[in-house]
Amino acid sequence: PSNKTNRLTMEDSYDVIVLGTGLKECILSGLLSVDGMKVLHLDRNGYYGGASASLQLNQLYETYKKGETPKDLGASRDYNVDVVPKLIMSMGKLVKALLHTDVTRYLEFKSVGGSYVFRQGKIYKVPSDDTEALKSSLMSLFEKRRCQKFFIYAQDYKVDDPKTHQGYDLTKMTMAELYAKFGLQPDTIDFIGHAVCLYLNDDYLTQPAQESILRMQLYFNSLARYSKSKSPYLYPLYGLGELPQGFARLSAIYGGTYMLNAPIDHVVIEDGKAVGVQSSEGEKPIAKCKFIVADPSYFPDRVHSTGKVVRAICLLSHPVPNTDNAESAQIIIPQKQVGRRSDIYVSIVSYANNVAPKGRWIATCSATIEHPEGDPVKELAPALALLGTIDEQFVSVCDLMEPNEDGRDSKIFISKSYDATSHFETTVDDVIDMYRRITGKELDLSPKERKEEETA
Repeated sequence: PSNKTNRLTMEDSYDVIVLGTGLKECILSGLLSVDGMKVLHLDRNGYYGGASASLQLNQLYETYKKGETPKDLGASRDYNVDVVPKLIMSMGKLVKALLHTDVTRYLEFKSVGGSYVFRQGKIYKVPSDDTEALKSSLMSLFEKRRCQKFFIYAQDYKVDDPKTHQGYDLTKMTMAELYAKFGLQPDTIDFIGHAVCLYLNDDYLTQPAQESILRMQLYFNSLARYSKSKSPYLYPLYGLGELPQGFARLSAIYGGTYMLNAPIDHVVIEDGKAVGVQSSEGEKPIAKCKFIVADPSYFPDRVHSTGKVVRAICLLSHPVPNTDNAESAQIIIPQKQVGRRSDIYVSIVSYANNVAPKGRWIATCSATIEHPEGDPVKELAPALALLGTIDEQFVSVCDLMEPNEDGRDSKIFISKSYDATSHFETTVDDVIDMYRRITGKELDLSPKERKEEETA
């Protein structure tokens, strides 16, 4: 998108001012622009993406190490390293948003090479359907049969067809009770709940089972979308930083105005409601608005911390061991396997995704910090031990911030921080919730009908 370079004036008035160009803010900016709102989008940084940006190698060193960039790692411009690594479920909500808004025209994707789960010190391929469950070395022969029956039940289950329920009311039966009905063992339950349903912890076991079955179906359907895919995940070429830029282009097409390197002095509040912003440059001109959308960093006094996430970006000159030399992959380490209360995630991409020089891999380990008083890197020890020789490592610790109120009264709508999960489902859930609070209506992500000439 073309950036507006002139200063704001008192006459500038918008429906919404968006602060920060993270993915959530850019999705909302695009959606609100399509709805016909006049949008001004500002970011204090000189690049798109905010907390969800992709950085070149020199930017990584500036951000994390403040030192000179080693020349033996390759050209800085050949790197596009995600600050917050996540993968895209190919039938998930983010893909629906991309298709609904036509942002896919700006992006190119590649299937992720594999999905793995950690068990008893080893990495195993996640069984993706009932047939693969029979071949998996994760389970004994009898357990394979039980798991196959459970996978068939989950795949056949239809919410509105009682014949597929086998007499179970999954709106009342807990997931733990459903597992018990099929006689599944704890280790099998572990990989289904964490590597297929993608839960961060075991709280789901005491919740109604229907949500978990629907999550399993999302996993299966995402895997089946591409016949030759080895995982249910997609990843954009050139890194996740392409996603916010794609939605920024959408907003610009519908009249949205973007300004990078635009620091904000403060938000103007009248009668308890946000009515505009003041720039910290020059004479502090005001841009007026009806409401504001922002990431948590712009309103530290209106958010609170619910925990911390530690991430370690690791540069490698070899594929991660025991992943079949995958150019990209995900590894999930379930909490019980390493004595934790939440999972550890490893996201792996490489030169094949145009995010690193030839022969280089980027593996990022992420986890929710469970021992705030200790060394955060130690929380990632089980994941780091799987990577082999690490050429360079960049560690960050980020607060998980949530807004103190829903924004309806103050007209300030603040997104949540990005959690430790390795996918975008919770990210889009936050966008959907914010859109509902802002507009008072549900976000329809169904595919748009195409005119014949558009399809051509």
